[in-house]
Amino acid sequence: MGLTQALATSLSGLQATQTGLQIVAGNIANAQTPGYVAQSAIQVAVNTGNSGDSVRITGINRLLDTFVQQQLRTETAGGSYADLNANFYQQLQQVYGQPGTSTTFDSAFNGFVSAVQALSTSPNSSAAQSQALSAAQSLASELNSATTSIQAMRAQADQGIAGDVQQANNALQQIANINQQLQSSTVNDSAKATLEDQRDQYIDQLSKLMDIRTSASGNDVVTVFTASGTQLVGTQAAQLQFNPTGSVSATQQWNSNPSLSGLGTISLVPPGGGSIDLLASGAIRSGEIAAYVNMRDNVLVQAQSQIDAIAAQMSSALSDTTTAGSAVTVGAQNGFNTDIGNMLAGNTTTITYTDSSSVQHTITVMRVDDPSALPLSNSATINPNDTVVGIDFSGGMASVVTQLNTALSATNLQFSNPSGTTLRVLDDGSGTMSVDSVDTTTTETGLTGGSGALPLFTDGSSLYTGAITATGPQSLGYAGRIQVNGALLADPSKLVAYQASTPSGDPTRPNFIYNQLANASLQFSPSTGIGGASAPFQGTLSSFISQMISSQSLATTAASNLQSGQDVVVNALQQRFSDTSSVNIDTEMANLLTLQNNYGANARVMSTVKAMLDQLLQMGS
Repeated sequence: MGLTQALATSLSGLQATQTGLQIVAGNIANAQTPGYVAQSAIQVAVNTGNSGDSVRITGINRLLDTFVQQQLRTETAGGSYADLNANFYQQLQQVYGQPGTSTTFDSAFNGFVSAVQALSTSPNSSAAQSQALSAAQSLASELNSATTSIQAMRAQADQGIAGDVQQANNALQQIANINQQLQSSTVNDSAKATLEDQRDQYIDQLSKLMDIRTSASGNDVVTVFTASGTQLVGTQAAQLQFNPTGSVSATQQWNSNPSLSGLGTISLVPPGGGSIDLLASGAIRSGEIAAYVNMRDNVLVQAQSQIDAIAAQMSSALSDTTTAGSAVTVGAQNGFNTDIGNMLAGNTTTITYTDSSSVQHTITVMRVDDPSALPLSNSATINPNDTVVGIDFSGGMASVVTQLNTALSATNLQFSNPSGTTLRVLDDGSGTMSVDSVDTTTTETGLTGGSGALPLFTDGSSLYTGAITATGPQSLGYAGRIQVNGALLADPSKLVAYQASTPSGDPTRPNFIYNQLANASLQFSPSTGIGGASAPFQGTLSSFISQMISSQSLATTAASNLQSGQDVVVNALQQRFSDTSSVNIDTEMANLLTLQNNYGANARVMSTVKAMLDQLLQMGS
């Protein structure tokens, strides 16, 4: 090797060492900087022909495991979802109350039942009457308060979505900006590594908000997609759009059909225009945003449905009266007559018949006063085997009969109006089918209707009848509006006096109220999450409330367990990622010593070459 070759080799070594020292110094200086990834020099040996061998720094390598990084981002989304989920369930637990304490729904309900039981033993006691009404008001107040709390939580979730969408848009724009800078040929290796650190931090922020995946290209651009494959950002950022509602009520629910939705959706607007509904397409499945959406549109809606079911079933159990139709024979046809004159919107006539194949069917005919709500779906009743027919009564009995004969022509049932408000239901006279029963359920409108039934609870100042309109069933949000009948508060004696001549000590009505509250077997809608569509929960009000509180407690525990498990996974991945990507001071100090030795060795070579060249020059002179 000639002297000039040795000089060139040592010079390249000094330059590479100098760069290495700068990188080590930068690593040590940023050891505590959040998001900083340890760096190392990329060295390659270069043969320059006559100039000999040398070393060159071709770039800076960021020391990270991309596979672990992607795993961490995926689990971070899951961890954020689990954390927020557990937090909301804890809040909801406070609304329901801890099982076994005096602040639960069952305590308020049992207090009402006990007060009514006491009234049944002392019907003529004004104190017992007042106590029963006071307990009823406490229960109604508990339902009102729970509705307020649940809807406040839904509003909180709605605002949470808005805040997260704003954060996501900022992160997407920053990622796009950095992608554009990294494409520039003027960015040196050190600046490039810094920009990549910054980009990773924004991607990490985004992974907390929603489940994402990334794809790196050869030109230093990282493209970010939703887990379902929708592109969010490359060199240009898409924008998320969301309109928060502010205050939220029980009647406001999200629907994939914008014309039917009462709450905002999250839309993605790509750089080229257009719009994608991320909620309708199910593109966001994890992260904080998904947790907020799940709470606003599913968990808390179901919680409201549960307390609405309590309010609705309790009101109907006390105010509704079912009257069996009277058997009638017309020639070869058999069936029943039933009076539908007192039916209000939401009241029903139930027809059971057996067809020619010996299969029994149930038809529920419901009065509907809002024609725009027609036709009704079978979900209008709880019975999964029911066929529901909504009828507009505004045209009188002739119209009712015509609507029924048209809607149910395939059944071979025949409907007519022999007189007044009587509805006659007959078989076809063939002997191959039969009408088994016809019952009509009506709502008692007054306090002295001649029976134990009474509208003890009302929907504000209106009767609760289970009506269905174009905006939904009356039961929706009813727990927030339920109150004790004002006429009953003005005259508590009507808890006993169901007609003008009722003796003051007659226990008929108190016994009826108690039996309906404590013993009546009721069916509850599958929308409550208790029971299934094919087998709705059936039982007493008390058993439903107990099941509801128990289910909520189990859900809270499950959410807490999920949070704990997810935290373990995220922490383990964070440690694993940190082990490979963070700065290790011991390692850097060892690298520093090696670089110092390398620097000294190359310096000595250069010094030796200089001395030899000086000697050659002297010899030549």
